Amino acid sequence: MALNDDYVVDILLEAGLITKAQVQEARDKAEGGSVSEALSQLGFVTHEDISRTLAANSGMEFADLTQHTIPPNITGILTPLDARRYQAIPIAERDGAVTIAIADPMAFETFDSLGFLLKREVEFVCTTPEQLKAALDQYYGPAESEGSSEGGFDVTDDVGEGDAPIIKMVTTLLLEAYKIKASDIHLEPLERSFRVRFRIDGVLQEMQSPPKKLQTAIVARLKIMTGTMSIAEKRLPQDGRIQVKIGKAAVDLRVSTIPTVHGESVVMRILDKSSLVLGLPELGFLSYDQAKFENLNNLPDGIVLVTGPTGSGKTTTLYACLNVINKPDRKLITVEDPVEYQMSGINQVQVNASIGMTFPAALRSMLRQAPNIIMIGEIRDPETASIAVNASLTGHLVLSTLHTNDAPSAIPRLVDIGVQPFLVSSALRAAMAQRLVRRLCPKCKQPTELSDYEMSTLGLEAKQMSGATPMKNVGCDACRGRGFKGRMGIFEMFEIDDEIRHMINNNAATTILRQRARELGMRTLREDGVRKVLAGLTTADEVITSTMSDLA
Repeated sequence: MALNDDYVVDILLEAGLITKAQVQEARDKAEGGSVSEALSQLGFVTHEDISRTLAANSGMEFADLTQHTIPPNITGILTPLDARRYQAIPIAERDGAVTIAIADPMAFETFDSLGFLLKREVEFVCTTPEQLKAALDQYYGPAESEGSSEGGFDVTDDVGEGDAPIIKMVTTLLLEAYKIKASDIHLEPLERSFRVRFRIDGVLQEMQSPPKKLQTAIVARLKIMTGTMSIAEKRLPQDGRIQVKIGKAAVDLRVSTIPTVHGESVVMRILDKSSLVLGLPELGFLSYDQAKFENLNNLPDGIVLVTGPTGSGKTTTLYACLNVINKPDRKLITVEDPVEYQMSGINQVQVNASIGMTFPAALRSMLRQAPNIIMIGEIRDPETASIAVNASLTGHLVLSTLHTNDAPSAIPRLVDIGVQPFLVSSALRAAMAQRLVRRLCPKCKQPTELSDYEMSTLGLEAKQMSGATPMKNVGCDACRGRGFKGRMGIFEMFEIDDEIRHMINNNAATTILRQRARELGMRTLREDGVRKVLAGLTTADEVITSTMSDLA
């Protein structure tokens, strides 16, 4: 994982190694490229200065690998493939613990993965990227074509391996899924076929299927690519992760297998890191709602919840928030199951119940790290909810998700989990429900008129159509004939004021809370969707389908 360039520059400035004038000179030289690299080229800092500073900021020791001679029995702790996959090299061993050098002190998933892979205590030290590359070449030989410099598989190169048809087939599959922006790949063993389906903009579409006889080999190849899944175990579900490099894009695949009567079914969730740079407008926020949500995420304390069913984009919204508020003067810690995206400058904790690292256990430890902002993947049990509430009442901003159909229902849901109403009213600042609707393809959408059914169902009157530009999906080459390209959110923002706090303390029903929120200006999911229909961003059918439970 490449370190965020702005983060590196901020750390160097904070350490006093460079001045703002030098940064500006480096920016001019970089012309949109790496500022930290330009600082080095201009002689303001060395690569070793950068690595030593990053190591110190992360509480790690710096290792000068030019001063190390590593015995073969030490380097043999990792295979050449694993060493290059994780961009790491063992340099010492003592009392059963191994010391491993890496170049990225923020590679938290590497820490977890190597600890799991080696089944022993691991201490990490930081070195420069140049020293690490030289050591990997010296002790493991030149890089093979399958390993990428990002610590994953470079599938762009793999397609050229004509002598390995399974590798070619798998990597072509991954390339095609990425190219058409699929969110999931489903490989499903049926009685006489091995069905392949991609989920595109929330809808499953069947693709060309490979021969049934290659089913076992394809599944085995994917397991090998994770580095952690067993190809021998076919009777139990397994989970793993694949890091791939497609051109210049770093993409994670979350892999899940489950045994069925006709073989192992595989689902791969594609986690494209480019979505991390999305701003709130790209997620679907209109200007007024964006301003309100940004204000919530700048609060000093309290709980802000994003609610909705599985697959409604809650986690993506939270990551976009973290990307906005991730600044050097704030300490952010997340606890997730699993960590979907690795983010520079944020301490991300992976839940692992098998070793006792549960949400509550992780949260208790996190609070001792004195964070400003905590992100909890999901509040799902009384202990997690209690710790989250206590954290919010002691000066922390807590961001999390909850499974409810609308925003006001977050309150009875927290009470049902076990949080006392007076604590809910004190801690909760806002709850925002969301759904995803498909975004019309900008190249082929055409004006349309809404039917009487659509007008009635959406609660629209003829006078509201003045100045509106509803559109319909048509289909073109750019959107593969679907008429839609990408998805966007529709939102329902429920803010807690003093009157609503009083109502929560008196155990007011959800319908009463919702009514009061509407009086205060809350737009429902359907009403927000209607705004986007009238603006020509999506279709009436998309909004109606995604808000069937909204009676407004």
